[in-house]
Amino acid sequence: MKKFAAFIPLLLIIGCNTKEKPVPEYPDFEIGVIADCQYCYCEPSEIRFYKKASGKLQEAVNELNTHTLEYTIHLGDFIDRDFNSFDTLIPIWAGLKSDRYHVLGNHDFKVADSLKPMVFDKMDLKERYYSIVKNKWRFIVLDGNDLSVHGALTETKKQQTDSLFNLLSERELPNLKHWNGGLGTEQLQWVENELKQATEKNERVGFYCHFPALGETNDHNLWNYEQLLAIIDKYDCVKFYFNGHNHYGSYVQKDGVHYLNFKGMLDTRDSTSFARVTFHNDSLLVKGYGREPDRGLRIR
Repeated sequence: MKKFAAFIPLLLIIGCNTKEKPVPEYPDFEIGVIADCQYCYCEPSEIRFYKKASGKLQEAVNELNTHTLEYTIHLGDFIDRDFNSFDTLIPIWAGLKSDRYHVLGNHDFKVADSLKPMVFDKMDLKERYYSIVKNKWRFIVLDGNDLSVHGALTETKKQQTDSLFNLLSERELPNLKHWNGGLGTEQLQWVENELKQATEKNERVGFYCHFPALGETNDHNLWNYEQLLAIIDKYDCVKFYFNGHNHYGSYVQKDGVHYLNFKGMLDTRDSTSFARVTFHNDSLLVKGYGREPDRGLRIR
């Protein structure tokens, strides 16, 4: 606790537990996190400044390149509406010195139906969901558009989307919006298998998704977030769940797992939002830029 206490004047220490069992040593490293760049060359709304997003992404890349990062991840909604927006952002994104990863967002699929299968190549995604294993951590990247109005591309997935939406409609859930999405049965089974592997290998686990699984409000959550939480709750190896989608941001802790919704980059005329996250053996330290606040997250 002495080492971590030095951050108390600057950071909000969340979820401390002085009765934790000893844990093995995990290496220190740092990553970059960006959510909802959502660029397009289109007129602003009251709070979203689409044209300015490319400049904000460039500013983030410039800053992140001054640090030694294990990787940088974008948490979905890289673009908005216009498929040609990729051509503006990709050269900027490619300027990162670190490894780069993408999460699929709902706005990444708000392009013409004929162009949707090309989204994956533009985002350099070989799989819609996947895991990254580094430094004794397993980072599970979810596809919340697996079942969705915009991102379900096969007839089978469209039928599964309709079935899930109709089933949940009976409960009148606040998150049952067309701009949210859900996880299919195959993906949920894959998640459980990933968590079993992590447990066997004594790896820690963090989740990345565009959509929240838990938040201060539930209206942006995955359609079937309860199914995912039921799986997560069974595994002590899970330490965090990072997402975007709700541009206002959110933070909730449940059973020692940190559910952090990063704020949207494109919101506000002049400010920005992105972060560096430093991984220590006992904590995650979030250094926020622009609207994103600093946080200290104690690892259970």
